[in-house]
Amino acid sequence: ADRSMAVLRRARLASFAGGAAALMFVLGACAASGSAGWTYAPEPSVTPAPSASGSPAASGSSAASATAGASAAPSASGGASGGTGGGAALQISAQNIAFSTNTLAAPAGQAFTIDFDNEDAGIPHNIEILDSTGASKFMGTIVTGPTKTTYDVPALAPGTYMFKCDVHPTVMIGTLTVK
Repeated sequence: ADRSMAVLRRARLASFAGGAAALMFVLGACAASGSAGWTYAPEPSVTPAPSASGSPAASGSSAASATAGASAAPSASGGASGGTGGGAALQISAQNIAFSTNTLAAPAGQAFTIDFDNEDAGIPHNIEILDSTGASKFMGTIVTGPTKTTYDVPALAPGTYMFKCDVHPTVMIGTLTVK
């Protein structure tokens, strides 16, 4: 009886040691997977618009912003530039996954700029403008904070538009009034 009890104790100990070893392996693998923190979807890849010379222009170059402001269609490059559009300049920032304001106003029939300050370190944001049907009228390039960028927005018809962050579309939203 003592002998079978000793065998049973060794079997339990071996089972516990095997389980503990497996747990340590899993924890070690998790700890070695990189730095802790949030993960985000990668920023979408964007093909730069060709410049007047036919070669691709960087999204922050004047050739890209001139292309972005040329039509009312959404801009692939987001129209980020040094803010050379001659119209109104709107200011908005992002902090703690929220816009600094949920209302903006711009003049109708005139291109304008949005000076966007992403204050959220390591968090991507942008601004997209949609009309009342949900059609995109402007899509700014997604930028990871902290950073500032200026979006060149083409002229919009009078009306009420929605603006949002494409990365956080349910919590970062607002109304743009154009008149």
